[in-house]
Amino acid sequence: MITRRPWLSIIVIIGLMAVPALAGPASPQDLEGHWEGAIELPGQKLGVDLDFIKQPDGAWKGDISIPLQGAKDMPLSGIKIEGSGVVFAIAGVPGDPTFKGAFGAEGAEITGTFTQGGQSFPFKIARGEDPVAKARRALEGFDEVVTKGLSQLEVPGVAMAIIKDKEVVLAKGFGLRDVENKLPMTADTLLAIGSSSKAFTAFALGTLVDQGKVEWDKPVRTYIPWFRLYDADAGERLTPRDLVTHRSGLPRHDLVWYNNSAWSREQLVRSLAFLPPTADLRERWQYNNLMFLTAGYLIETLTGKSWEDSVRALVFEPLGMTRSNFSVVESRKDKDFAQPYAERDDKVQKIPFRDITVIGPAGSINSSVNEMSRWVMVHINGGTFGDKEVIGAATLADLHTPYMVMGSVPTRPDISAPDYALGWMVDNYRGHKRVHHGGNIDGFSAMVSLWPNDGLGFVVLTNKNGTGLPELLIRTAADRILGLEAEDWIGDAAKRQAEGEKIAEMGEKKKATRRVAGTAPAHKLPDYTGAYAHPGYGGLDVTLGTNGRLTFTYNGITTPLEHWHYETFNGGKADDPTFTDMKLTFRTDVNGRVVGVQAPFEPTLDGISFAKRPDARLSDPVYLKTLLGEYTLSVQTVTIGLKGDVLTMSVPGQPVYDLVPEVGGEFSIKIAQMVRVRFLEDAKGQVTGLEISQPSGVFEYKRKK
Repeated sequence: MITRRPWLSIIVIIGLMAVPALAGPASPQDLEGHWEGAIELPGQKLGVDLDFIKQPDGAWKGDISIPLQGAKDMPLSGIKIEGSGVVFAIAGVPGDPTFKGAFGAEGAEITGTFTQGGQSFPFKIARGEDPVAKARRALEGFDEVVTKGLSQLEVPGVAMAIIKDKEVVLAKGFGLRDVENKLPMTADTLLAIGSSSKAFTAFALGTLVDQGKVEWDKPVRTYIPWFRLYDADAGERLTPRDLVTHRSGLPRHDLVWYNNSAWSREQLVRSLAFLPPTADLRERWQYNNLMFLTAGYLIETLTGKSWEDSVRALVFEPLGMTRSNFSVVESRKDKDFAQPYAERDDKVQKIPFRDITVIGPAGSINSSVNEMSRWVMVHINGGTFGDKEVIGAATLADLHTPYMVMGSVPTRPDISAPDYALGWMVDNYRGHKRVHHGGNIDGFSAMVSLWPNDGLGFVVLTNKNGTGLPELLIRTAADRILGLEAEDWIGDAAKRQAEGEKIAEMGEKKKATRRVAGTAPAHKLPDYTGAYAHPGYGGLDVTLGTNGRLTFTYNGITTPLEHWHYETFNGGKADDPTFTDMKLTFRTDVNGRVVGVQAPFEPTLDGISFAKRPDARLSDPVYLKTLLGEYTLSVQTVTIGLKGDVLTMSVPGQPVYDLVPEVGGEFSIKIAQMVRVRFLEDAKGQVTGLEISQPSGVFEYKRKK
């Protein structure tokens, strides 16, 4: 058993690379520069990196990093050289961890004993190449790899930055940011980073945790008292940490917000009360953009400022990210921005920008790799940028700590399945801890990847929808820099893409086999038209065009409908393909009227049911006043009254009934919805009577004059 001690932990090391010494002899007293090696613990090695600088007054300054323990640039103290001997200690660490050793004959190695807390272990370090210079050397010829990726995966352009410790070793654009105008991609080109924005929201929330304005594990209702979920108990218990770890119990429900320009962020947060979950709170990981939106709205509540202004103040300004913005509308005002592209009809085409400002906290940031490199630096340098702390080191470590098992299966033995932290995914890539998050939104794909134990970070931004090129370039570059065995990541992906396209084509040809031939709609097409609504998803409108075809519009996206079979209609081709091939099924009530439509807007549920809205005039007091009065049948008289905008019906010896507007131009009795009331009109549109329908019969009352 290994007992944990309050000093340097003993960690099983996965691998230790041999470090080439610099060529040429060196003086035994020459300590300056970068050194790499290991402490020989029982049965294992603990890798260390050290840097020494001789100051003008002759005193030494140095730091040590222990990658496997996540310790980076800890200051050294008591650095002394006496002849061929050298001694130094790690400052501020319990147990007085001290290195005592001697230079080798050529001055390129130091061997000796490391002691801490009364225990001693041998160590050996050797002069190593400056890590930044080494990384740059490893990337020689990398441009050819990028060019290959653009060509084989049919991506118009890509921008990439690679950061080692506190320096950018590569920042460059490749290909075109605007194909039609042949404008080149640059390191300053603005592109959408999509869901890589989530980490900014979690980070901003973390800074508010540091300020004592919020606690990760207190219920959201502590800060937003009206907050509700469909599952009332889950809504009471949901915390800010739950918001940014995808463990709310809700599936994506993305179409609530997608292309929704009519709702505010508050309206979207309130809609959560009507969106059914598919799991209990914290039961399993389910990606959910609306929860990150809620985290952003929580930031707005805590700061009294918009999410945009809060992130600008808490993140962008401290990092000097002056051109980064929160809307494609703003990006297009810049002199250097990328156009969006996607594969449509078997070719890469420019597509319209999609403004997703309303869901901003989950994915609306736009930036360049030059500015995103600053974002990476703060993460791989313990929360500091330059000499300024932007976020507490403990809070940053919390952001990078996995809290949910995502449940995916690894595809290779040397790359683990990812777990989810706070706005980040965490896995192990070929023996190296990796913290990362991608982003995909209309016309753009991104990846931000941190390797905190290696002091390494990557940003890759592209202007093509759904491409895997960012991850493939990062893997290729990381393999080079870390000295790992080379893999043809891009070539293999291109082969899989070609195979996938063939399979998709075969599937496209067979989709009609699911259609039942020889059926017809049960109603005339005008009967399907109208306004439909869901309390969480909002409105869906079905109209009949002059061409005699039905169309439906949801969140501003209009799609033609073609009869598929029975009461099901299929989404046809449209300028916006969001609903192409989506099946909508209409529902008929007992009276034979079309009263609803079910749409598969959330794939993990059977469907989202939209109820047809009654004619708007049935709630219009101006129209309702034309219905008031007495109506008689034989010896019975009923009286129609008005209470605000609610029609009422009085029957002698019975309570006053509220009437509820229904589809088909009629009303139901609120407490007995099986009873229907229809007002009768003559050829001139004058109300002449009313008809009451109930299980025992249909009764017609004449209006008193």
